[in-house]
Amino acid sequence: MKHDYKKTFMAIAIALGFALQGVAQTPTQKISAANIPPSDPSTYKGVVGKTLAESKEWWAKPLKAPQGAPNIVWILLDDVGFGASGTFGGLISTPNFDTLANNGLRYTNFHTAGICAPTRSSLLTGRNHHYVHMGNFAHASTAAGFPGYDGRIPPDKGTIAEALRANGYSTFAVGKWGVTPDEDTTAVGPFDRWPTGKGFDHHIGFLESATDQYNPPHLVEDNFHIKSDGRNLNEVITDKAIAYIDAAHKAAPGQPFFLYYAPGATHAPHQVSKEWSDLYKGKFDEGWDVYREKVFENQKKAGYIPAYAKLPERNERIQAWKNLPAGQQKLYARFMEVYAGYLTYIDHQVGRVISYLKASGQFDNTLVFVMIGDNGASKEGTFHGVINPKNSALTTPEADYIKNNESDYESIGTPEASTNYPLGWAQAANTPFKYWKSDADAEGGTHNPLIVYYPKLIKEKGGIRTQYGHVSDIFPTTIEAAGLKLPAYVKGIKQDTLQGKSLFSSFNDAKAPSLHAKQYYYIFTSRSIYKDGWKAEAAHRPDNIDLLNFPQGKTIPERNYDKDVWKLYNLNEDFNERIDLAKKYPEKLKELKELFDAEAKTNNIYPFIDRDDLNNKRIHHLENNN
Repeated sequence: MKHDYKKTFMAIAIALGFALQGVAQTPTQKISAANIPPSDPSTYKGVVGKTLAESKEWWAKPLKAPQGAPNIVWILLDDVGFGASGTFGGLISTPNFDTLANNGLRYTNFHTAGICAPTRSSLLTGRNHHYVHMGNFAHASTAAGFPGYDGRIPPDKGTIAEALRANGYSTFAVGKWGVTPDEDTTAVGPFDRWPTGKGFDHHIGFLESATDQYNPPHLVEDNFHIKSDGRNLNEVITDKAIAYIDAAHKAAPGQPFFLYYAPGATHAPHQVSKEWSDLYKGKFDEGWDVYREKVFENQKKAGYIPAYAKLPERNERIQAWKNLPAGQQKLYARFMEVYAGYLTYIDHQVGRVISYLKASGQFDNTLVFVMIGDNGASKEGTFHGVINPKNSALTTPEADYIKNNESDYESIGTPEASTNYPLGWAQAANTPFKYWKSDADAEGGTHNPLIVYYPKLIKEKGGIRTQYGHVSDIFPTTIEAAGLKLPAYVKGIKQDTLQGKSLFSSFNDAKAPSLHAKQYYYIFTSRSIYKDGWKAEAAHRPDNIDLLNFPQGKTIPERNYDKDVWKLYNLNEDFNERIDLAKKYPEKLKELKELFDAEAKTNNIYPFIDRDDLNNKRIHHLENNN
């Protein structure tokens, strides 16, 4: 009889298909290709003989988090000064942050790198930003062909997501990424420096440094470019964060997750619906000078700043509010109403995530870090604020510029505008510090609030911690607090050591010593060095405000870095840099300048690259490659 091999083959295939389908759909199945680490020939413990009878099968144990390991949530806001949120004495309502801080800890001596991509790279890797090649940004306009500046995080400096995935976590990122080279952001990648290539199972958001909140031109999910649905992006990413966690929880209820929640808020453009901005109608009519005074007193009364503190003088570039014409006061107050509504709105979105975690029974075992700003408040809104980029402060006479903004009053904060508030409000939001975002020489650029919430370990509710901390410390703190281990290898590559220091010892000891004893700061040649409470710093001019007077193609009058003036402060007695001790303690200044040079060599800070180099396109010359 002739055998019908075709029918037999089909029957086997169908049976095998049903069998495989059954395996895939069995909820109690403990082993799957997704959670079995690939076999390493050097550690393989099976026996491979010539026949199956002579062989013994072996599988590596599935990745599994330690029993009771917490869920982990990192929240990183964008461009928020120390004195903005009500949680740290500001006049902007942030009730969800208040709740976390009042049931956890407020860290009042925490620092960022002073600008977005450097901060994010340091946070994600637990190392200094130049050390992981992110001295500026990964953008073609700012990256340079030097180890500290090429914008390409090396694979031996793995991310927190890669470390947590190796500990059996699900990993999700939503919002701003900001550390992918421009050349890699197209639909063909490569994707190894996208979030999914850096340890995240899923991501939705944008790869660049800023985006429109209603019509983001380059929205991505996982490795695909997608179209916006027209809603505010912060609502979209919050929905997705909840959806990612929910799906993972239903599939594997015992598996912890890591969420990196990094909204574009409150980076410009400040865009939020009127229901939020109108909450603050008339609340800022007294102006930025009164705002600073009120916030300063709030901070002192609450113990967020030392009792001896004094408020620095208003910056010489900013006009006294009382001297402004009524039309300008009205205009500028509206800028701040929108910004405040924007910050309260993002606090609300964070509250949605927390509410979901509570409702799903996951919040009681969740370790939360909230970094209120990746740097200080932004000076990028110019002296008079920005509404329509076509009304350029570079090309429009000042009187006409202000008049145009007054005509666009109703557009402030809308989807049609590209809103950023004036410099005076940025200084107010940075109370009690001097200067702004991207000023690596000043606390106003690098000093941001930190909240840590984890009642399972933290016994004190609403405690204040003054230990010196840096954004690179969050990685090792997370690993230690969660009881996890750092993987020695990621994707077969041996990992470099972390540079951050854990804050864990301070969780239940307000007097625990600061473990992070030294730290450099550097952005476009403004620079400083901290060691054991002393800080030496040098501003470099022109900065991105001064450059309004030196547009592209014009030469600045002086570029001698050796002539930059260094100042010296004892932050143990003068936390907000009011008393320059450079002339009183020249040997201490010399010691710190030498330390900066040593740190510069270790961390790839050299060569110095300033904003004039960027504006005149003296870097990123790919044609110079051999």
